Amino acid sequence: PLRYLSVCSGIEAATVAWHPLGFEAAGFSEIEPFARAVLSHHYPDVPLHGDFTELKESDYGAIDLLVGGTPCQSFSIAGLRKGFADDRGNLALGFIRLAQSAKPRWVVWENVPGVLSIDGGRTFGTFLGALAECGYGFAYRILDAQYFGVPQRRRRVFVVGYLGDWRPAAAVLFERESLQRDITPCRETQQEVAGTFKSRASSGGWGA
Repeated sequence: PLRYLSVCSGIEAATVAWHPLGFEAAGFSEIEPFARAVLSHHYPDVPLHGDFTELKESDYGAIDLLVGGTPCQSFSIAGLRKGFADDRGNLALGFIRLAQSAKPRWVVWENVPGVLSIDGGRTFGTFLGALAECGYGFAYRILDAQYFGVPQRRRRVFVVGYLGDWRPAAAVLFERESLQRDITPCRETQQEVAGTFKSRASSGGWGA
């Protein structure tokens, strides 16, 4: 089975989604006491670590996938938008460093859409550039939870990386079914989503 390490785990939405697929959790990393208590209760057999920036390879072993949604406060339009100048924002680069060390085939990173526009896009560009320097091809896309069985509007940026090639990453995020159907509830949202699908190619990856 595909073996993954989850950091900034929260209460493990990734595991809820992946358990039916047979994915195996190599470990979780979370510092918030409530979330840790939930993880310990539901996943007592999965190693639970604290600060992911202190993880060593011996803590999790060989993994196929690294997943995490690092803190969003420094990127959100509701916050001060300090980006990497905020210690919480800088954890996004800590995620890259962990990927560089662990070298999984796949990486999945999630955050708020505000990360795309902060500092004129340079912050997000730095993140993608660092991912490319580690050898990953990538694709990114904004997804909204309301179209995936959740009764609320919750938009998030997902970056998927694949070691050595951007095409497998793009195939995950831009599945044919979602590109062929109109799932927008109104003209305003339709225009917004249409803008989202303007593709951009680069040496490292493809995003929308």
